[in-house]
Amino acid sequence: MNQQMKKLKEICIIKPPKNEVRKKLKDDDLVSFVPMEDLGILSKNINLNKERKLKEVVHSYTYFADDDVLLAKITPCFENGKLGIARNLKNGVGFGSSEYIVFRPTRDLFSEFLFYFLSDENFRKKGKKTMSGAVGHKRISKEFIENYQILLPPLSEQHRIVKILDEVFADVAKAKENVEKNFQNAKELFESYLQSVFANPRKDWEEKRLGEVCELKSGTTISPSLERKSGDVLYTKIADMNLPENFIEIKNSSRFVNSDEIKKNQIIPEGAIIFPKRGGAIATNKKRKIVKPTIVDLNTMAIIPSNKIDDEYFYHWFKLIDLSKISNGTSIPQINNYSFDEVYIPYPVSLKEQKSIVAKLDALSAEIKKLEAIYKQKLADLEELNKSMLKKAFNGEL
Repeated sequence: MNQQMKKLKEICIIKPPKNEVRKKLKDDDLVSFVPMEDLGILSKNINLNKERKLKEVVHSYTYFADDDVLLAKITPCFENGKLGIARNLKNGVGFGSSEYIVFRPTRDLFSEFLFYFLSDENFRKKGKKTMSGAVGHKRISKEFIENYQILLPPLSEQHRIVKILDEVFADVAKAKENVEKNFQNAKELFESYLQSVFANPRKDWEEKRLGEVCELKSGTTISPSLERKSGDVLYTKIADMNLPENFIEIKNSSRFVNSDEIKKNQIIPEGAIIFPKRGGAIATNKKRKIVKPTIVDLNTMAIIPSNKIDDEYFYHWFKLIDLSKISNGTSIPQINNYSFDEVYIPYPVSLKEQKSIVAKLDALSAEIKKLEAIYKQKLADLEELNKSMLKKAFNGEL
C-alpha cells in the first residue's frame, strides 16, 4: 500500500481566505455562527444553533465553510480535544472564534480522516509542549500545526479506516451510555431508599422543627492578620469545600488560625454540617461534615445537632434538603436562621435505633461506592479502547 509522510500544510489549506466568501454572499446574507462553547469535544458534530448576517462577523471572526475541520488552538480547549467538522452551515458558510484553526483538506485527504488524526492523544500531547503565551492564554504554535506530519494512505484506505473508527467509536459511545445509565440507576436506588427511610416514621419517632433540636450558626469575619498557613483551627471558605479531600468531610483548608487568637464561640464543633448560605453557591447544594475544629466565613452556615440526634443520622437526612428551595432573596439568594422555620426533621427517639439506621445506610452507600469504582474503571477502559484504535489507525496497523 502506498503511504506517504506529509506535512499538514502540504495537504490542507490552513486558514482559508475570507475574500472567497465575498464572491458567494452579500452583506445581509445569513451565515452560521459558532462560538467556542458550541464546538464539541472529540465530536464530529458542531452545535449549529446561531446565525448572523455576514457583515456582522466577516471582519472580526474566523471564517470556515462546509467540510472544513475546526480545531481549538488555545488552552485548555486544545488539550481537551475541542474540534469538529463543519457541516450543514447556513449558506455553506460559518464564522466563529478567533481561537480556531481551520483546515481545508485537499483532494488527497478525507475530512473524517483528518478529524480522527487530530483527535489522537499523541498529537495533542506533542502540541501542548509547543504552546506559548501568558498563563491561561497559551496557544499552539503555527509552525507546529503546519509542519506536523501525517502518514497519508490513499483515499480508499482513508475511507476504510474511517469506517472502522466510526463503528468502534459508536459502539464505545453506546457502551459508555449504558455504563453511565446503570450507575445513575444505582444512585437513584440509594436516594429512593434514603427518602423512604425518613418518609415513613413509626410510632416511636418524633418530628420536630429543626430549630428545636439543632443549633444554627452563621460564619464569622476573621481579620486577615490572623490568617496562617498552618494552625490548630481550619479557616474554611466555600472554595475549600471543592478540595478533593473535602468532598464529604472538611479535612483541610487553604488557610488556618490559632485557637488562642480567636474566640472559642467562633469555632464550629465536630459533628456539625456546613453549607453555603449566600449567592449562587447555594444551588450547588454542598454539605460537608466538620471533623476538626473549624471556623467558617460569612458566606457559610453550620447546623449543629443536639444530643437527641445522632450526627451521622442527621447528615444522611440533611443530604435530602434542597438548599435552593429554602433560600430567599431575588438577585442574591440567602439562607438565614428563619429559612428553616418550616423544616421538620423526623427521628427515632432511641439513639440506638438512629445508629442502626445509619449502619444500614452506610452499608448501602459502601456498595454504591464499589459500583462507582467498577463503572469508572469500565469508562476508563472504554476510553482507552478509543485511544488504542486511533493509535493503530495512524501507525498503519488497521
